[in-house]
Amino acid sequence: MRSPSGVGQRVLLVAFALLALLACGVGGYALYGFSLPDAVYMTVMTLTTEGFSGADRLTESGKLFTAVLAVVGVAVFVAALGLIGTALVEGRFGPAGRKRRMQHRIDALRNHFIVCAYGRVGQAVAREFQAEGIPFVVIEAKADLEDRLQRDRAPYLIGNAASEPVLRRAGIHHARGLVCAVDSDAENVYITLIAHSLNPALAIVSRASEAASAERLTHAGASSVVSPYTTSGRRMALLAVRPHVVDFLEFTRVGSSDCRIEEIRVDADSRLVGRPLRQACGGALPLLIRRADGALEPNPDPETAVRAGDTLIVFGDPGALRPIEGE
Repeated sequence: MRSPSGVGQRVLLVAFALLALLACGVGGYALYGFSLPDAVYMTVMTLTTEGFSGADRLTESGKLFTAVLAVVGVAVFVAALGLIGTALVEGRFGPAGRKRRMQHRIDALRNHFIVCAYGRVGQAVAREFQAEGIPFVVIEAKADLEDRLQRDRAPYLIGNAASEPVLRRAGIHHARGLVCAVDSDAENVYITLIAHSLNPALAIVSRASEAASAERLTHAGASSVVSPYTTSGRRMALLAVRPHVVDFLEFTRVGSSDCRIEEIRVDADSRLVGRPLRQACGGALPLLIRRADGALEPNPDPETAVRAGDTLIVFGDPGALRPIEGE
């Protein structure tokens, strides 16, 4: 793929060739005894293949000069049209055009997630977001992963997630959360620190390979810290001891069944505030209430009133969950 700067250089070269042809034509006809206006007229008509009167005034060498000028002029005009077409195509479909379209797509995102790094963990996170229809954008430093991002139809930016301008381009001020999945714990700490400073309300989930990094990430502003190795070990243990519980949790994942577990955040202006659970949850089953102060109420009584700031953990099919989510 040619760069836009290369196209510009070739356009200048063709423009110079056209001017040189015009000068040669005018000078040539002037040598054959034509006045300056007539020489300009005959040159333009020859180069544009329009034809002209006065061919009977040309000598044999003048006719040969006219023929050569016409052939070279047509070749240069064809090259010029090709370059114009190339510039238009590259502007629309080339790297610069693709980058502009992607930025427009990202600028339109609201309440989205930012996924830092598109390695194995980042790809798994992106697939989950896609399955749930959650808007997100990936920031990836490795340009060789761009083809993979395009195949996966994931909105992305190629750049360093620890860069403030890159995070701003990813819409961090409009984002709902950030998932920091870089392989390096030190980079995760730095990205978390910058992201938290740009948007203190951002929910940040960060990856930690070492146990000592978890505390640093929490101090840097991470809402949650996950160790893939610890999580994998815990999951394997649960599969060995409580396989049916794990199967149930897998069964309730979005896209894997008609029922799922969902969390509903109750804002102060929600119509659920003050209602008993039996009315607020409708056909969904309330499993847990997390109060605004962090207190947990498992298996709550159906007559328990819903308060502002509560988080309801409910189980049901989409038809039962949709009315609650709309409140």
